[in-house]
Amino acid sequence: MTWKDIAPVPTAQEFIDIILSRTQRRLPTQIRAGFKISRIRAFYTRKVKFTQETCSEKFGAIVSSFPILADQHPFHRDLMNILYDADHFKVALGQVSTAKHLIETISRDYVRLLKYSQSLYQCKQLKRAALGRMATLIKRLKDPLAYLDQVRQHLARLPDINPTTRTLLVAGFPNVGKSSFVRSVTRADTPVEPYAFTTKSLFVGHLDYKYLRYQVIDTPGILDHPLEEMNTIEMQSVTALAHLRAAVMFFIDISEQCGYSLKAQCNLFRSIKPLFENKMVYVVLNKMDIKTVEDLDPESQADLMDLTKSGNIQLLRASCATQDGVQEVKNTVCEALLVERVNQKYKAGTSSNGTMGSRLTEVMSRIHVAQPADGVLRETFIPEAVKGLKKYDKADPERKLLARDIEEQNGGAGVFNVDLRENWILANPEWKYDKIPEIVDGKNVYDFIDPDIEAKLAALEEEEERLEKEGFYKSDSDLGDESEEEILQKAEYIREKHKLIRNEAKMKKSLKNRAIIPRKMQKKSFAQLEDHIDQLGVDTEEINLRGRAQVREPTRGRSLARSRNATEDPDAMEVDTPKSAAERLRSQSRPAQRGQGATNRRDDGVTGGVGMDGETARSKAERVAKLGQRKMNRMARAGEADRHIGATMPKHLFSGKRTVGKTQRR
Repeated sequence: MTWKDIAPVPTAQEFIDIILSRTQRRLPTQIRAGFKISRIRAFYTRKVKFTQETCSEKFGAIVSSFPILADQHPFHRDLMNILYDADHFKVALGQVSTAKHLIETISRDYVRLLKYSQSLYQCKQLKRAALGRMATLIKRLKDPLAYLDQVRQHLARLPDINPTTRTLLVAGFPNVGKSSFVRSVTRADTPVEPYAFTTKSLFVGHLDYKYLRYQVIDTPGILDHPLEEMNTIEMQSVTALAHLRAAVMFFIDISEQCGYSLKAQCNLFRSIKPLFENKMVYVVLNKMDIKTVEDLDPESQADLMDLTKSGNIQLLRASCATQDGVQEVKNTVCEALLVERVNQKYKAGTSSNGTMGSRLTEVMSRIHVAQPADGVLRETFIPEAVKGLKKYDKADPERKLLARDIEEQNGGAGVFNVDLRENWILANPEWKYDKIPEIVDGKNVYDFIDPDIEAKLAALEEEEERLEKEGFYKSDSDLGDESEEEILQKAEYIREKHKLIRNEAKMKKSLKNRAIIPRKMQKKSFAQLEDHIDQLGVDTEEINLRGRAQVREPTRGRSLARSRNATEDPDAMEVDTPKSAAERLRSQSRPAQRGQGATNRRDDGVTGGVGMDGETARSKAERVAKLGQRKMNRMARAGEADRHIGATMPKHLFSGKRTVGKTQRR
């Protein structure tokens, strides 16, 4: 069971605060009227969707964390029905699930409306309406959420009862000694008081018998009246008796100090006897230190004996006050329960016709007991020396002396050392105390343990010489001085080149909070390109000629015509020599020298086309130029993600903790 791990259920107001604060924290909070309408719609659509997703996530976690009654054990299902009313529990979870679906519907509707909004004001009002309707729905869940949190707290306090393990179930009238018995045989701290109905719920304790763990359940007292008149406390005991496969221990107070007569206790046993079907039942006569069975009148004794006539019911005697017979009762019930569970498992592997089933056959096939093939009985042999051994006793003067005793007799550790070579097994016992040198003649002794070490070393050296002659190893002398010097020069050149590249990158990154224009968007002159390619070792003459030819392509026809008229051979392929930069500058300045006025760069080259005057053409050209520059501007423009906060930001977002009610900006 994971009932103790259910997360707390917040109240309706706490739920609203969690949802709205999470939406405010996780999403951007700045929007301006100058933004595109598509950007404004996306901003508020994201707000509505995020709020809906957070609500759905929280409601889904609440519904999934609570147990599903249909999937629980019948004992747990009936116990929850008694304690919390299963119908009320299902209705509360159903209301939470319905609210989740309604919030998803609201989100879909308002996202569809936001898609067709025309202004910032419309978008903001639609967002406020969506979040307002969601908050109203959550407020209506005030009672279901409070009820579910109470159920969660009570579920966490319920004892962890395993309905399938070895179980002892203690039942009977109030104040007959049930809790005292459980407290005596287990470590459970059950309340014990001299008045009735001290135990108001199920208590669980655990005990160990034959290295196995048993759980002992202390049930509240039951009164002898019809099932319909029993209260919640008594119904917990009835549920445990009906559903748990356990050994039932029905306690009877024969001294009648519990306030109920012996006859009433026997009548209660007979009335709840149908709950004991297919269970082991023991009637425990408690408080034997006050009155015994022999002290009872014949009619009461006959009434007690009558309980054991029908079915396999056994009478046990104990006194929890003096602890007489308590352990015997525990051992008897645990042993019988252990045997019964083994028999049930054995029957579970037996088929209907009495033969062993597949499960039992599989287990038995794994067990094999080896027997001698000749059939001779071989008895266990124990040597006489082993039979005559006595247990070591330090006070016995005739004990066998150990190495520790010899060490203590001779002065103890640090004064006397035990002979560690005494029990060495060698070919010659005289070798035990020989000196074992480590270095002889400056050589390690362990290097000469192998008698063929020198022959192996000579063979290894011959193989090395042969491999070196075959060129398997490359000597450092194979490299000439010139090649080594050349490699060092190239390495130095590469290191210098890396330094220059790093310095150039650092210079480019000196723009602090500005965006850096990518390399592919930066304009470079043809001279820079030519220098770079030339440094890479590529001949740039052909590239230079081809580039200049493409620049002159539009005027190629007229220049060829003039050059052919000026030459003797009309078919010659000579062209005019291109003007230098100084000549072009002089040619552009001639109109100003002739009095025609300076060149207007804004108006030159812009002429009106068909149906278009010069002013219209000029405005169109400026519009096209701005359109082409837009991408460049966007790369260096500050946006919502920048750290810089402009003066237009609302002050309350950045000036300390907000007080209650300051949430109008949402």
